[in-house]
Amino acid sequence: MTPDTPAAAMMPASSTSSAPTSAQSATDSAPSTNGHAAPRTGAPQNPIGRIPVQDVSPLVDGGARPAKAVVGETFTVNATVFREGHDAVNANLVLTRPDGSEIYLPMDCINPGLNLWVAEVTPDEPGYWTYRVEGWSDLFGTWEHDATIKVAAGVDTELMLTEGVLLLQKAAAQEGRSGQGRLLLDEAVSGLQNTSQTAMARLHAGVNRDIHAEMAALPMRQYISPTADFPLLVERERALYGAWYEIFPRSEGCYYDETTGEWVSGTFATAAKRLPAIAKMGFDVVYLTPIHPIGTAARKGPNNTLNAGPKDPGSPYAIGSPAGGHDALHPDLGTFDDFDAFVAEAARNDLEVAMDIALQASPDHPWVQTHPEFFTTRADGTIAFAENPPKKYQDIYPLNFDNTPAEAYAEVRRVIQVWIDHGVKIFRVDNPHTKPVEFWQWLIADVAKDHPDVIWLAEAFTKPAMMHTLGKVGFQQSYTYYAWRNQAWDLREYVEELAGDAASYMRPSFWPTTHDILTPYMQFGGLAAWKVRAALAAMLSPTYGIYTGYELMEHVARPGAEEQIDNEKYQYKDRRWADYDKGGPKEGQSLAGYLTRLNEIRREHPALHWLRNVRFHHVEDENLLCFSKRRILRNGEEDTIIVVANLDPHSTRSSVVHLDMPELGMGYGDSFIAEDLLTGAEWRWWERNFVRLGPEWEPVHIIKVRRD
Repeated sequence: MTPDTPAAAMMPASSTSSAPTSAQSATDSAPSTNGHAAPRTGAPQNPIGRIPVQDVSPLVDGGARPAKAVVGETFTVNATVFREGHDAVNANLVLTRPDGSEIYLPMDCINPGLNLWVAEVTPDEPGYWTYRVEGWSDLFGTWEHDATIKVAAGVDTELMLTEGVLLLQKAAAQEGRSGQGRLLLDEAVSGLQNTSQTAMARLHAGVNRDIHAEMAALPMRQYISPTADFPLLVERERALYGAWYEIFPRSEGCYYDETTGEWVSGTFATAAKRLPAIAKMGFDVVYLTPIHPIGTAARKGPNNTLNAGPKDPGSPYAIGSPAGGHDALHPDLGTFDDFDAFVAEAARNDLEVAMDIALQASPDHPWVQTHPEFFTTRADGTIAFAENPPKKYQDIYPLNFDNTPAEAYAEVRRVIQVWIDHGVKIFRVDNPHTKPVEFWQWLIADVAKDHPDVIWLAEAFTKPAMMHTLGKVGFQQSYTYYAWRNQAWDLREYVEELAGDAASYMRPSFWPTTHDILTPYMQFGGLAAWKVRAALAAMLSPTYGIYTGYELMEHVARPGAEEQIDNEKYQYKDRRWADYDKGGPKEGQSLAGYLTRLNEIRREHPALHWLRNVRFHHVEDENLLCFSKRRILRNGEEDTIIVVANLDPHSTRSSVVHLDMPELGMGYGDSFIAEDLLTGAEWRWWERNFVRLGPEWEPVHIIKVRRD
């Protein structure tokens, strides 16, 4: 019996007999003529293995769906591995790359006696991987444990040393052992046999550091018990890390013509002129709200009114007119050549284009005529418009995917391909929680067959179960409740949830505001609120987003709603960027420089590119939040960032921060230079540190840890 023989091959003959029939339970005993139950002959369902391996994580829905990571991201695989008795047990992780080659990684028991084994994984290429955990009996570990105790006690000394000789001789003969390894083990055997030395000296020859390293490199494994191969999807870095900037293309370059008394729409050409400024601020993705033709039936006017004038542009989410539907461009914006030029200009500025996908139609959409079965018809014969009581969206017909699913699925897939063919690789999906989850699972998987680099962001402000399930079935990213988490305890609790098990399938995108969201915190918090919410979004989450106009702190809400007054969704908005670019009178009001610095810090510090590495620290004032992110780089250097923020935008607060020094890679007696990356100030920090933050001061410290 070789040490690497799988556990199943080592079972006695009786345990490999046929399984019980459907009429006989696996726990039943066969009848016996001597009055005693005969030995069971049926194998149990889901045999546990000779060395039990339990509680493997990360697993998504028990392994039914893949856990997720991105290239270069480190995450931890955990498992409980144990066995009967006192013999040594060990474990390793096996990764199978997309090309089928395998990588074996040793696992470490981090709580001896309680059987929790861990291994860190850093995948280096995108694609579909698998991983499994193997538990096994450790022959060398068992002998070392017993020999160390017995030789020290003078019990069975020669027997234990002889068993060590036999074991290491077998190890030296293992297939795959290097010549240098064989030589090392042969020397150990000679040392164990050297009777001129003391028993402890002879034992040391077989258990020294070099022997440990050699036996760890090629262990002697017995009763190998593997788990199933669990799926792992590794994606490109942008699926986890990126800074988004949202624009309405029609507003970029729009103006009010005093001569005609009418607004003139921006175009792709005028919007492209805004791209260098967006790139200069350090953003990675420019996100476009819908760019399709807009219907006129039930068109919404300014501030969501129902009395739109003939020149009001309407909501871009009311998609479809005689000019076309989801596969067409609004004529005011330009042609497909103009759109291609915009995408090319974005690429020249190192920006990716994200496009809004809103699967809904205006009453004027071509689908209403060509595919009426795509919609829900009410008892009176009318098509049902969208509602979110008490809100009504008379200008929008939701799609119904249940009437003719095959046709509806195929039509949406065709539309998506149109935009992929024009260079779009990121889609922000509007309200995906109002469509069947199985549709998204199919669509995302079907697109990934030919375009695995496409990224999907779910704009799903809804119940946790739906948000999590959308992540599990394919969405790489998701909007979150970040905008409404404004207290330190609440934000900490939420981020720890997102960075825990959920990080294996749902990646958060933090947005302080959107074109639909302007919370009371942002309406009344002043400059401190706008700074702290941008800083926390940028530092806590690898992906965050800014809605254009954030630089100007547009904070006046429409009465009765948590959204901007004169909402850009219903009208043009000329922000007169040229006034700021020329250093005009409003320059001092712009937060563009602040956002630029946040993005510079993000790019310069790889620790901020991950989510799972966030750790929180105690602050005596409950209004202050402190967290850190630490990452060991490939060159062995450490990158550590500490953020301390005052979440009370109305008061300057002083408090003491208590750092968990081991989480920073230091002992409690250590100190370091704390360099504030926003102000340039430096202090020496220890475990306890005084801070003062608020509107009279800076509301946030972003600190680079510098070791002496």
